Amino acid sequence: MTHNILFEPYQLNQNMTLKNRIVMAPMNRSMADDNFIPTSAMADYYARRADTGLIITESLMISTTAQGYPNTPAIYSPEQVEGWKAVTEKVHRNGGKIFAQIWHTGRVSHPIYLNGEKPLAPSAVPLKGRVPRTTDLQYETPRAMTSEEIEKIISDFTHAAANAKKAGFDGVEIHAANGYLLDQFLHWDTNRRTDEWGGTPENMSRILFEVIRKVKKEIGHVGVRLSPTAYLHLDHDERDIHVSDYVLKHLTEYDLAYVHTGMFEDNYQPHLNATVTQYIKRLYKGTVIACGGYSADTGGKALIDGDADLVAIGRPLIANPDYVIKVRQQLPLVSYDVKMLNQLF
Repeated sequence: MTHNILFEPYQLNQNMTLKNRIVMAPMNRSMADDNFIPTSAMADYYARRADTGLIITESLMISTTAQGYPNTPAIYSPEQVEGWKAVTEKVHRNGGKIFAQIWHTGRVSHPIYLNGEKPLAPSAVPLKGRVPRTTDLQYETPRAMTSEEIEKIISDFTHAAANAKKAGFDGVEIHAANGYLLDQFLHWDTNRRTDEWGGTPENMSRILFEVIRKVKKEIGHVGVRLSPTAYLHLDHDERDIHVSDYVLKHLTEYDLAYVHTGMFEDNYQPHLNATVTQYIKRLYKGTVIACGGYSADTGGKALIDGDADLVAIGRPLIANPDYVIKVRQQLPLVSYDVKMLNQLF
């Protein structure tokens, strides 16, 4: 049975053992209060899923400039830290482990979220389309960041990691996927800089490696989420593969907890002759979390085949708080419905 491997314990690193190989994927739901503090209902929501090997939270904003959606939680203020303490305490009481995913949306934002200011981005390249959860607002041209602002963002990620430790998180996941700020630096479409932050794979990835170095000084367990060939919020450029190759090969040097695939559907990619997870596993010599539409069956097979070490489950865990028990006992799962996204149970 492919399911059996899902329930094996996994040594994430020297100081952390996961009770099984099922990870709760990060899923943004815009359920925080108006001060971006997690609610008691959110604490219950995470605590009910503590029987997974690891919970990765929805994305937590690292600063007031990071917002791209309404009511997304944050972790830059003392009040937000206190709110997350209630979450981590409930998860730990239920025997779970939980990482905070920390992010900045970059150009995937709008002045309505930023007190009228333009969003920050590597380059002044606009994102086409309508701002989600609005009627007719279109994305606007962002402002290219100065070197000083890039250093400030690195500091904001560092501060967020320190706050995550104060809040009781077991680790953090740096969100460098899905077309958000750090990912924008890793793609030629959105990074057209000619200074030390652009123009070559080494320069384009500099901010990510600086963030990793600084964050690791604040909290021991650090993962990174990447979507190296996905183009959510981005246009394709054939040169991007060279940046991805460079990043994945050098990430092995940073003693990470894991690299996490940032795909919604982790399908076969002809130009890689592999899925994105298989591509990551080929170049990165460490723990890899497969993510992107996996079921218990397909996730178990990926683990057996050696394509990944852990498998992240998303929507089925929204629909089934008791997902682990149901899979273990081979009970039918409740089908996910989009209406569930705005419910906490």
